[in-house]
Amino acid sequence: MQILEDRYGRLHDYLRISVTDRCNLRCLYCMPEEGVQFAASETLLSYDDIVEIVKVGASLGIKKLRITGGEPLIRPNLHELIGQLSAIPQIEDIALTTNGIYLESQAEKLRKAGLNRVNISLDTLDPTRFKFIARNGDLKKVLAGIEAAAKVGFSPIKLNCVLLKGINEDEIAQFLRLAYEQPLHVRFIEYMPIGHADEGWKQHYLPLSTVLDIAQKEGYNISEKNEIQGNGPSENWEFSGGVGSFGLIHPISDHFCKNCNRLRLTSDGLIKPCLYWMDELDMKSAIGNSDELRNVYYKAMQIKPQNHEMAEKLLDIAQTHVPTERRMSQIGG
Repeated sequence: MQILEDRYGRLHDYLRISVTDRCNLRCLYCMPEEGVQFAASETLLSYDDIVEIVKVGASLGIKKLRITGGEPLIRPNLHELIGQLSAIPQIEDIALTTNGIYLESQAEKLRKAGLNRVNISLDTLDPTRFKFIARNGDLKKVLAGIEAAAKVGFSPIKLNCVLLKGINEDEIAQFLRLAYEQPLHVRFIEYMPIGHADEGWKQHYLPLSTVLDIAQKEGYNISEKNEIQGNGPSENWEFSGGVGSFGLIHPISDHFCKNCNRLRLTSDGLIKPCLYWMDELDMKSAIGNSDELRNVYYKAMQIKPQNHEMAEKLLDIAQTHVPTERRMSQIGG
């Protein structure tokens, strides 16, 4: 059976699955504070739908999954979906991206169901600033979620920190210290213009070269780190004498498209070949027909662009495709 290879020779073995577009937070870079139109619950893929889509993808070479949202842990009984997905023979790794608010109460059953790893969004270590960036929630609950994830054996535990110029770049040194002292992998992520490529995005965009500059100023002896499980596009670094590590995900200043191996399944049943562009394919209407589901996967390979051109947007250079109007929360990141 034909594997999932696009026009540029990139093999795809990774599917990101959004289970909801809803979230209990309203992070500045992800969604507006109000006025968001959420998908009606009846339009969302059921767990059985998702499993069927994944089984077909697994027959074509998909072996890594990431469950996303919105906030995936607000979807009831998510561990049941994890259990069904982990039972698919070809699936080797299942990860979850969460804001961590509900992780403490769910970590153990997610782990027992077959979840391998967690990424936890954490953009600040200051409780007051957390309220500003997330517009809701409690930093203490996120920290408790991180502790619970470690207790039940998730490894590596990754913390995703979106850097926002003028908002949280003064905490880079604190996050580096956290990664030095604790067995965590802190990933600094450039702010992406997903669904809102406006002047506000440009104002808060910060290139990740800043992180390496600060690491040097703080006196760390760092070196590039070999493969970290599930590292994807991250450029990884380790500390001499440190316990943890850190990574840089810089889609703008040094985009990673040449190694892209992923597709995205939205909560309402659309396949996105690229995070940034508008192109989407209807997977939901093919459910119940394995041949049609395979055809949608193949078509995604045929239309996947070579790169996302986010850097061109920063420089106001004309782009070759139409950017998505969906916000990050509606896509799943």
